[in-house]
Amino acid sequence: MAESRLACRECHYINDSDSQACTSCGSSSLTEDWAGYVVIPHPIESEIANEMNVSESGGYALKVR
Repeated sequence: MAESRLACRECHYINDSDSQACTSCGSSSLTEDWAGYVVIPHPIESEIANEMNVSESGGYALKVR
């Protein structure tokens, strides 16, 4: 069984399952309750990154509860 990755409730960044704080923004508000996944390799050139207010490349959840 695969371990669930954790999404940050603040910035939606996807973190490892054993994370205590978000690697991207430092928030400790992480959850397994998320849906959708987008990888943003070049946030400056990405319309999705602009819509999501993302400035760092990486994987992000589209919906976080």
